[in-house]
Amino acid sequence: MRHAHIAMVSIPFPGHVNPSIEVVRELAARGHRVTYANDPSYAAVIEAVGAEFKPYRSTLVNGNDGFEGDTIDQLTLFLDDAVAMLPQLREAYEHDRPDLFLYDIAGAPARLLAEQWGIPAVQLSPTFVAWDGYEDEMAPMIAAMKADPRGAAYYRRFQQWLTDNGSSVTDSAAFHGRPQRALVLIPRIMQPHAERVDDCVYTFAGPVFGDRADQGTWTPPAEAENVLLISLGSTFTEHPEFYRRSVQAFGDLPGWHVVLQIGQRVDPAELGDLPGNIEVHSWVPQRDILRQAQAFVTHGGMGGSTEGLYYATPMLVAPQAVDQFANAERLIELGVARRIDTSDITAQELRSALLDLVADRQVRHTSTRIGQELREQSGAGYAATLIEAQLPPQPASEPGIQS
Repeated sequence: MRHAHIAMVSIPFPGHVNPSIEVVRELAARGHRVTYANDPSYAAVIEAVGAEFKPYRSTLVNGNDGFEGDTIDQLTLFLDDAVAMLPQLREAYEHDRPDLFLYDIAGAPARLLAEQWGIPAVQLSPTFVAWDGYEDEMAPMIAAMKADPRGAAYYRRFQQWLTDNGSSVTDSAAFHGRPQRALVLIPRIMQPHAERVDDCVYTFAGPVFGDRADQGTWTPPAEAENVLLISLGSTFTEHPEFYRRSVQAFGDLPGWHVVLQIGQRVDPAELGDLPGNIEVHSWVPQRDILRQAQAFVTHGGMGGSTEGLYYATPMLVAPQAVDQFANAERLIELGVARRIDTSDITAQELRSALLDLVADRQVRHTSTRIGQELREQSGAGYAATLIEAQLPPQPASEPGIQS
């Protein structure tokens, strides 16, 4: 296997970086030159895994990380970022073209450049992918968005952008959802209608976890018999009322220690006085806590859902937006979770939901079985080997380096 230049393109959010960062580390460790295009806020994370950082300025940072508004507003933010990213990405790689582009589902400009330059591209999906019949099932939702003037404008603008850049695929849904080749960095069991996914296009290679030692460690108090982690992820975290009800529900719950992650946009003072068994943080080493936890209250993002499965932690799922509702349904189908609603659940109902969840032997048994299967069947090495198989042949006129 020759050493190649592999370029990764993503956006500056944990859910779009963390799923693939260990794959990047593995590719660099195998001797490939890996460059990684992202906002400067992620430079340290990228360089720490042995990749060469390629900066571009994302429009998704500096105030837009709250994703306020509806689905149309959120899609428009991502399109704005893609349009702004493309010329920066072209400038970064014009005289340093890679042998292969890897791109996150939000790294759309990489697919455009790959086609323009005749370079193979592989999508790295951190969430579920399209199945046979997906477009038909989504048609009513898309029709409703197109009936809104804002949605109609979004679809027209996206199509025009693709057309202006010579894309062979000018339908926005197909451009995002129907890549030529993709690695899916989630467990196959989290994929809706997995039996209807095209195995010639999509290969499930996840989850892929590293040790994330840079995020720190966590040790429970000696008196803690059980640990509960509450985290609504990194984006949809502005729920002070739900946090207050959580404090009320679990404060002084016998035998339980609670770690409450509230994000960057809620002041801990809004929660009032805290019982001794509850600790509050804006950010926590989530995987290290889940490794030791007996329960997990999560928003159901793909990253958190997968980590909960991997560490066999029963979950209460409170979906907030986008794919989280489908993830919640899937976790419930698997038998490892129950759904709650952050907007109207009372403190007493929240407490009862937790106690019912952890008392359910079947939930614990299923969680343990799935966790063991995932730990035995995933890894960065497998994903890296699949990526290497997509590298173009070495030109005969360029001897290259043999490994």
